[in-house]
Amino acid sequence: MLQKESFFRRPDPAPARGMMPPAPAPLAPVPQPGQEAPKLAANAEDRKEAKLVVGPDIKMKGVEVNDCDTLQVEGRIEATLDARVLQISEKGIFCGTVAVDSAEIHGRLEGELTVRKQLVVHATGRISGKVRYARIKVEEGAELSGEISVLDKVAAPSASSGSLPRRAIQ
Repeated sequence: MLQKESFFRRPDPAPARGMMPPAPAPLAPVPQPGQEAPKLAANAEDRKEAKLVVGPDIKMKGVEVNDCDTLQVEGRIEATLDARVLQISEKGIFCGTVAVDSAEIHGRLEGELTVRKQLVVHATGRISGKVRYARIKVEEGAELSGEISVLDKVAAPSASSGSLPRRAIQ
């Protein structure tokens, strides 16, 4: 016996908007005999750049940023960063610990900065804290304060000792 809609039994309503179950993923086409299989975009070259932008008037606090290719700071961020590139705009402020391949500073950076390749501090840039770099370019008007040093070159012998190598006397 079929039941019609009654007070106690109603048909299931349509799912609410936004609550739809996910659509099934489309299946990859099956290659026909004699055709090549489609190549998957798994190459590192095909990977899109992972870029994080902290926009103007945005404030982030207490975060750890990893696996980021480029961090662009236009607002304020208090964080720990390990990335390839750090860009701080004129109004941008970064407070925390940074380890990057290259950094371009137009705004302020407070904390510990390690740049494995090149650090560029523009005329409007202000850095305070502990700074270590491989190469540096500082425009006139930029401000650097704190402990500033060159990264150790592991492969190169220390030229700062000022003494010649000693030979064993026989």
